[in-house]
Amino acid sequence: MDKYTVGANAGIVWRLLDDNRRMEYREVKKCTGMSDRDLNAAIGWLFCENKIQVDTHVEEGEEYLYLELNLYIG
Repeated sequence: MDKYTVGANAGIVWRLLDDNRRMEYREVKKCTGMSDRDLNAAIGWLFCENKIQVDTHVEEGEEYLYLELNLYIG
């Protein structure tokens, strides 16, 4: 894996979230078809650039990870 692949994958995730605004990790993984490693690298890229925010929620002992775009209007 190189930075160009990670950047391209980050673009795929960003566009997916741009259409849906907020998605659970497993939904993103299913829609993109990326491996955990590739998806996590893309999420890290977007997170470091402050493009997304991450939220967790525990329900009935199951932990959910939600990804959401950071949108700035102004």
